[in-house]
Amino acid sequence: MKVAVLGAGAWGTAISCALATRMEVRLWARDAAQARAIRERRRNERYLPGFEIPASVSVTAELAEALAGAELLLAATPVAGLRELLKKLSAASGVVWLCKGFEQGTGALPHRIAAETLGRGASFGALSGPSFAEEVARGLPCALTLASSDAQFAREAAERLHGGRLRVYFTTDLVGVEIGGAVKNVMAIAAGISDGLGLGLNARAALITRGLAEIARLGAALGAQPETIMGLAGVGDLILTATGDLSRNRRVGLELARGKPLEAILRDLGHIAEGVRSAREVARLAAEHGVDMPVSEAVNAVLDGKLSPAEAVDRLLSREPKKER
Repeated sequence: MKVAVLGAGAWGTAISCALATRMEVRLWARDAAQARAIRERRRNERYLPGFEIPASVSVTAELAEALAGAELLLAATPVAGLRELLKKLSAASGVVWLCKGFEQGTGALPHRIAAETLGRGASFGALSGPSFAEEVARGLPCALTLASSDAQFAREAAERLHGGRLRVYFTTDLVGVEIGGAVKNVMAIAAGISDGLGLGLNARAALITRGLAEIARLGAALGAQPETIMGLAGVGDLILTATGDLSRNRRVGLELARGKPLEAILRDLGHIAEGVRSAREVARLAAEHGVDMPVSEAVNAVLDGKLSPAEAVDRLLSREPKKER
């Protein structure tokens, strides 16, 4: 089987390494110089340093070359670049994106971007779940969920990607998978703030639990299935991103708690932290649908400079007691 991985960031490179043991992989990098460097050195030192890229992964900056003969396309760009990429694939079917979050400006989740750009008849879906790129590149076990509103495509695409150290489940709850993947990044920033302020493990556990409740409430308002939120793309990804040291979003929270300006944090990070972009859209969606999301609102206020991390914690702790939902 031939698969095209479109985007040579950390996750695109990692999944290329994981799939290369059992299929032909073509990795597309938008930047020609980056593609050449990866091809010559067999490493992606910019986004995934220290990992050898198998010889069976061909690397190119020519999109047509990457697409030629591919039976499945994996869009591994950030949400910000997804629309531009999918426009170039308008005649194609069998596209699965790996990004999580909302499009700035429109507030669209990836499935809406795909519906607007790929055209009628195209099959598409999302691959999500607890998956640090470095661990996937190392060949460590990983379980993911592939979601598509097309049940047949969800099953077939999952079966194609499943194997080796990757266990892939499938579902038709595309909205639930995307909401889980987008909002957990905001909760990871909250958990990072808590840890950075030294509030302890009890506080972190409480934040994760109440964060899950917020994800579930927003998911329900948008039509997600409860079991999806309680699965890999919901609670699984939330636990990983809120507690793992490899989490970029958690790192943002840690640095904010230490008093570092957001602009400097993002500059030094060198990667995109989707939670920063998603926080405002989550707050907007919550207001639009009348969903109570106090943790998300507190994170958004910190990112906007309206509250300090300590003030945000005080605001959450001072809320009136209420029945747990």
